[in-house]
Formats: sequence, structure tokens, C-alpha cells
Amino acid sequence: MGQKRDGRIKSLPMDDRPREKLAAKGADSLTDAELLAILLRTGKKGRNVIEVARDLLEEYDNLAMLAGKSLTAITKVNGIGKDKGVTLMAAFEISRRIGLRARNFSDCQISSPSEVGDIFVPILRDEEKEKFIVVCLNTANKIIKYSVISVGSLDTSIVHPREVFKNAIENNAKSIILVHNHPSGNTDPSSADISITQKLVEVGKIMQIPVLDHIIVGGNEYSSMLMKKLI
Repeated sequence: MGQKRDGRIKSLPMDDRPREKLAAKGADSLTDAELLAILLRTGKKGRNVIEVARDLLEEYDNLAMLAGKSLTAITKVNGIGKDKGVTLMAAFEISRRIGLRARNFSDCQISSPSEVGDIFVPILRDEEKEKFIVVCLNTANKIIKYSVISVGSLDTSIVHPREVFKNAIENNAKSIILVHNHPSGNTDPSSADISITQKLVEVGKIMQIPVLDHIIVGGNEYSSMLMKKLI
């Protein structure tokens, strides 16, 4: 009979163990599979943790594809249980949030509702309260700044034209885009949404700071009032 294969990471030479390699040479010296192996911690019978990590990458092609998968999808790979899957999802979410907060939005030139959605869906999709955001643009339609001006229920007592355009003037905006989320996941504008937006559009004409669009985020989707021809 052949010798049983040792799947423990300790069976590897010291220099090939991911944790020791990272400590000695830095994180950038590790392969994707070795980085995943540190998070996974243990392998399974007959396969060490690096091999399990490679199985995971082979299933989903690369880290970016893997990061977008659900817990159910991740744990279907042999050797990845719920605890390992949750650890991976937490690590990917940390990375996503760091990326969002480090992003330089001043490089973003807005030419379509989809570009606004791409920016703000990841920011707002997990919010449990409604947030109303004013996005200030310069003459080249690049984002100068965006600001949350209210948190809570969206109605005329909370989102007032005075606050919206005070923010726009302070940031020297040449135009603005409104963004808010529906925690319910429904992207259809309510009658209050439409009423408030139309009022803000009219004030924008007077102030000569046009309201270009109002984007409503619900979960991973969004809708544009401009595209719906509501403004």
C-alpha cells in the first residue's frame, strides 16, 4: 500500500508555509492561493490548505470573481465550510470598503446615470436608513464633492431646497445630482420622491445650478428619474 498523503501545512518546508513566508518576505511575495490559505487556516484530509485554496481559485478563475460570490457558492468547493466561507467574505468586504473610501472621486466624469449608479450602489446598498446625498459637479461634469445632507425618512421636512443649494453653493457646484436609497430595495420613486425632486429642479433653475438627475438606489439596483422622464 502507498504511503498516506499528509495534508497538513506543517508537512511543508518552513520557507513554503504562507504565514512564515509572509512574515519573512512580505505579503506581496505570496501568490493568491497562499494569501487565501492564510485566511482558510486548515486544509482537509489528503490536501493541505494551499491546495484547497487553489481549488477555490480554479473554480472561480481569480480573486475578483471569487470576491463577488455568495456564501453558498464559496462553500460548494470541497474543503470550504461555513466558517471558512464567512472568513473569506469578511476579508473581501473589508477590501471593498477600503477601496471605496480610498477612491478619488474627483477623477470621475459623469456622463450617464449608469456611472452614478456604479459609484453609489456599493456605498448605499447596505444602508438601513434612507440617506439623501447631494453630488456637486464642476463645469466638466466631474465630481467636486458629495455630501450626505439627511439621514432618515425622505420628506419635505427633512430634505429642504435651502439645505441642498446651500451645499451646492459652498462647493461651487455648477450642477448637482441627487442620490438617495430605499432600504426596502424598491427603486421605484414614491410620490414624495417625485414631488421633492420636481421642487428641487425648479429651485435649481432659479439658482442657475441645474439638477441633472435623481438616482434611487435599492440593493444592487438603481433607477434614474431622468431616464424615467420624471424630471
